[in-house]
Amino acid sequence: MSDVQKRIDDLVKSNHVVLFMKGTAQFPQCGFSGRAIQVLKACGAKDLTTVNVLEDDGIRQGIKDYANWPTIPQLYVNGEFVGGSDIMMEMYEAGELQPLIGA
Repeated sequence: MSDVQKRIDDLVKSNHVVLFMKGTAQFPQCGFSGRAIQVLKACGAKDLTTVNVLEDDGIRQGIKDYANWPTIPQLYVNGEFVGGSDIMMEMYEAGELQPLIGA
């Protein structure tokens, strides 16, 4: 496992809810990341860790390899990959994301 993969693995496994996104929760820098934050806020996420992939090219590419998922944002809950913003929205609308987040 590379250093970048190890850093990602540590982040995912040591935090309850982790969102790898473009920008920050306060200032998302793409529409999909913004929508992901809105969905998480609507779920009442309190224990949320965000990682701005624009600050680290290694993480930006490494996270795509980590989950074998080509797009950002990516949500992880309890160390497990959940999906991107479309999947988050579908799960939220179906009432499946809220209990996962723990709201």
